[in-house]
Amino acid sequence: MSVMPHDESFMAAAIRLSRRHLGRTATNPSVGCLIVRDGVVVGQAVTAIGGRPHAEPQALAEAGAAARGATAYVTLEPCSHHGKTPPCAEALIAYGVARVVISVTDPDPRVSGRGIAMLREAGIEVDAGLLEAEGRRSLAGYLTRQTKNRPYVTLKLAVSADGMIGREGEGQVAITGPKARAEVQALRAETDAILVGIGTAISDDPLLTVRTPGLEAQSPIRIVLDPSLALPLTSKLVRTARDVPVIVVASEEISTLAADAEGLPPSALPGISPTRGEIGKERAPNSLAPVGDKSPSAPVGQEASPQPISPLVGEMPGRAEGGTPPTDIIAETDSRRAALEAAGVEIVYCNPYHPEILLPALATRGISSLLVEGGAKTARLFLEAGLVDRIQLYQAPVVIGEGGIESPLDATDIPSGFAHTGTQMFGEDRLDEYERGL
Repeated sequence: MSVMPHDESFMAAAIRLSRRHLGRTATNPSVGCLIVRDGVVVGQAVTAIGGRPHAEPQALAEAGAAARGATAYVTLEPCSHHGKTPPCAEALIAYGVARVVISVTDPDPRVSGRGIAMLREAGIEVDAGLLEAEGRRSLAGYLTRQTKNRPYVTLKLAVSADGMIGREGEGQVAITGPKARAEVQALRAETDAILVGIGTAISDDPLLTVRTPGLEAQSPIRIVLDPSLALPLTSKLVRTARDVPVIVVASEEISTLAADAEGLPPSALPGISPTRGEIGKERAPNSLAPVGDKSPSAPVGQEASPQPISPLVGEMPGRAEGGTPPTDIIAETDSRRAALEAAGVEIVYCNPYHPEILLPALATRGISSLLVEGGAKTARLFLEAGLVDRIQLYQAPVVIGEGGIESPLDATDIPSGFAHTGTQMFGEDRLDEYERGL
């Protein structure tokens, strides 16, 4: 790769631009593109909300005739296949750009290397791999879904000076200050979905939306691991389910009980691929993965645990195989299910304690990034399964004291395979980030 003067600064600007629509481009990656001629940016764009149009044709249209002989800086290899839009590589060729600089080669087999080959065959100079580490970080969700068939998982923890993340029986406890909390809101706005366990959903009664003024519409899909449909109808999550989507992941046993109540065999609809903004439109209400499907449709990755994760303490145990639940339990379960669905909550049936199955099912729905934010037990579930890609560890000077809930990890016991990628201070709170290689 022949790096020219200012190449890195223009690519860094393209990567910053790409982050504007993280979590808002459906199944497509959020790509940044700059068209530069004689050291001046003559066109720039990011993948549009919803995923189309792509960044390159928008930036080229803005540049117009000035694109001829210019250099295009693109964070991801331009697509080379005909889908719902023409190939971006063809657009770059048609506008007559002289050079294309790429940060990350696309792992999509329909594209990988083909976009670069198409450009070179047209006589365009191509340099790939510029600021690749930074580019891969900005495309982490897309790359993980493409290569591992699951969303990129971020675990966020706020830990007190005495190693606690909360206090038993007291609901939400403020550990970090306002600056750190504002940073978490920004993270939520960039993420497709946020997940908590039922214990956190009940004890904290969280809203899990983005509350930063102007970014409320970027709230992620909210997911609750709730094997026995215990989420209260009075909770903030249920009360706002028609405004921001809520998915409850229930045990397959609940599907069986619901079928028993209606005198029908248990069933589930095939997985669908709604995205933010589409999830409430013509979605199949009880579909995540087929009931009884115990294996992902594609390899999850070597870090996935091959063993089932044990149910969390205090959650609903499985009933004996072949046993018949009492009629009152069937009726109560069916009543809870109906009430939640009537409030706008989507209920899906997929063992909440098998994240190696749940995550690929979420990927089929267009979810590329997942923030695990609630509960020590839920955090341990994903850590033990080896399905956390990034850890955001906030450490605050607050002391919780007696009755505290111990954090599942601290800075001294970060799992192997994670590299420390940076430290930031937000007031008195320290954020340390750790990542696995993509």
